[in-house]
Amino acid sequence: MHLKFKIHILFVFLASQLLYTQIYFEDVASTLGVSITGNSGTVLGGVSFYDFNNDGWDDLTFASKETSPVRFFKNLSGTFVEETFNITITGHSKQVLWVDYDNDGDNDLFVTKVNGVNALYQNNGSFVFSDVTTASGFPALTVLYTYGASFGDYDNDGFLDLFLCNKDNSYVIPNQLYHNNGNGTFTNVSAAAGISDVGHLSFCSSFFDYDNDGFQDIYISNDRFDNTNILYHNNQDGTFTDVSIDSGTNVAANAMSTTIDDYNDDGWLDIYVTNTVEGNYHLQNNGDGTFTDVASTVGTIFNSIGWGANFFDADNDSDMDLYVSSMVNNPGAGLIMSGFYECDQSYNYSIPSNAGFDNDEYISFSNAIGDINNDGYPDFVVSNQAPDNHTLWRNSAGSNNWLKVKLQGNASNRMGIGSWIEILVNGKMMYRYTLCGESFLGQNSGTEFFGVGNATNIDFVKVTWLSGIEDTFFNVTTNQVLNIVEGTGELSNEDFRLNAIKLVPNPTNGCVNVTNFEHELNIIVRDFLGRKIKEQVVNYNNRSIDLKELSKGVYFFVIENGNNAITKRVILN
Repeated sequence: MHLKFKIHILFVFLASQLLYTQIYFEDVASTLGVSITGNSGTVLGGVSFYDFNNDGWDDLTFASKETSPVRFFKNLSGTFVEETFNITITGHSKQVLWVDYDNDGDNDLFVTKVNGVNALYQNNGSFVFSDVTTASGFPALTVLYTYGASFGDYDNDGFLDLFLCNKDNSYVIPNQLYHNNGNGTFTNVSAAAGISDVGHLSFCSSFFDYDNDGFQDIYISNDRFDNTNILYHNNQDGTFTDVSIDSGTNVAANAMSTTIDDYNDDGWLDIYVTNTVEGNYHLQNNGDGTFTDVASTVGTIFNSIGWGANFFDADNDSDMDLYVSSMVNNPGAGLIMSGFYECDQSYNYSIPSNAGFDNDEYISFSNAIGDINNDGYPDFVVSNQAPDNHTLWRNSAGSNNWLKVKLQGNASNRMGIGSWIEILVNGKMMYRYTLCGESFLGQNSGTEFFGVGNATNIDFVKVTWLSGIEDTFFNVTTNQVLNIVEGTGELSNEDFRLNAIKLVPNPTNGCVNVTNFEHELNIIVRDFLGRKIKEQVVNYNNRSIDLKELSKGVYFFVIENGNNAITKRVILN
């Protein structure tokens, strides 16, 4: 039977069916068994809110300094019990990251130290750890003054690589990129990969794909105003190019965090960078390789002394709220002491009243997102300076529905790091991206959260893995944890045909060719606001679409046939 396809834009401005929910958080650290007094020194270590024993409950791990060890708290169905292993990690640790570097299904531990040697501990599967730092190829005696660590797979070989941010005040020790060889060892490839060979006073980094080309790039936050932040573009051949200036990400600040998320649901990853009183940076991804600071415009400039920051949907109303840790605890200083921001449907931010943070006047640094009681509402933990304890903020926002997604890679790395997760619900697309090491010395839950209002059904959930494999699930019910194993999503024959259609080149300077199709197509081109720009029929004799007269930007296409549809995006440079 002869089939006719139509392509048009899915850019539907449907108001989400939301239930009004009063956001409210309560510090339950001492109630739930997490009574830890913060250290007295400034700039504390990081915190992980990650399920280290794979039992489905997010656990807590705290870095420490001076004579205090790293501390582990196991989540027992919503309460916490301190766990001891066969290792004691003392000294001024900074980042604590659970990472399955050897793809064996259990979580290993990587710890950075600012006054000692970084360490990798291999988990034998029963939480008996071996120090494999030297055997893995890391310096065993060299102090690198490391703050942040982040893992990503920059060459898409299925094994997680490592980037170290070294903050050597003499500027002698540079940052380092280590390639995971897939046999339990790592190789320092910094020079060959094009990483700067001088120090930059770097706090933290994140692997992420800012240009949506399927390869992970690296963003780095650097201290001091004369020491600008760095964005490395992945050249897809094992090397990187510094595109900081061209992209507009060369922030000059006392930059602390590298917070990565798609705050405005446009399918492009944005960057939030904390700073001192001059104001934070909210770098919106323009989709053309450049970023624009919108902090003043959207209301997230902060103008205090910010450290850790995370986006999350506090009330599950389908937009991303924001919490920023503040080093200020003096109400008379005129600076923000508690940085919880609520996002509205126009992606503007404001600090709500009566959200539970009236007494949040701690000197705080790192924070991380997790789910204490598996109710689908994100909670978060904050490391505070002594004499105050660390705080564990439990979310009591209400009755909106949700979806949590947990990934397991096969061809890709086992943790699914570097994957895009997108869902369609009530006419709205939402996106999440998986990281290992983010914000300021933080590690968020390995399960991604989506708030969906009062929707009871999600049209589809799609995962795009670093391997290039795509898994799509249709008609997904809400209020569940969806465990997705790479390669198990089923597509119909029609979906495969729609997936196969390509628009090239993309990005384009003006003309787009439609390839890999079988039947005549009708194409409607719309801009980012959903306005119809042009329409034409495409067949084997006429398959080129001329966009030369249009303004630079992003244009959306949906390839649709009956009940089957797939979204395509074109960037016009």
